[in-house]
Amino acid sequence: MNTIIRKSMLSVAGLAFAGGVFAGPIAAHAATPVDTKPVAVQSVKPQGEQSRIPLNDEQTGNVKAIIAATKKAGMPERAAVISIGTSLQESKLENLGHLGDRNDHDSLGLFQQRPSSGWGTPEQITDPAYSTTAFLKGLKQVDGWQDMPLTDAAQTVQVSAYPDAYAQWEQQAADLVGQYWNS
Repeated sequence: MNTIIRKSMLSVAGLAFAGGVFAGPIAAHAATPVDTKPVAVQSVKPQGEQSRIPLNDEQTGNVKAIIAATKKAGMPERAAVISIGTSLQESKLENLGHLGDRNDHDSLGLFQQRPSSGWGTPEQITDPAYSTTAFLKGLKQVDGWQDMPLTDAAQTVQVSAYPDAYAQWEQQAADLVGQYWNS
């Protein structure tokens, strides 16, 4: 009789333990507040030292234009992070016209795209919505861009002489997407 009682008690204890293992994390998770930042922003693991610049109203407007174009293209927050990080490197989020001798060939706009390389006309390239859409079209063609480090995805689209320079802007780009994606 003692053996039957002991086995019954062990069975109940085992069920209680198993129930705790399976229900415990779920119950604990349900009590945890939900972080409302976009998933792409939460998972950012910037490479190397990060740079940051203060933004003026024009630059902030360009951030919002990049985010709006990304949403219109049906792409996720990660695409906006890559786009903003790229623009931070290329133009510091300024919609640059021709800079004369300081210009890199015929590069223009937020992404320093070149009319001579087929990105569009100077008028198109200096339109933030158009230039972002053109960048995103290039990004869509990169296999696995969603899981690449920002600098690799940006370099594959942009073909820069300084391929590692994009990495320094990932944290600020992620912060900006986190701040403006839902506004």
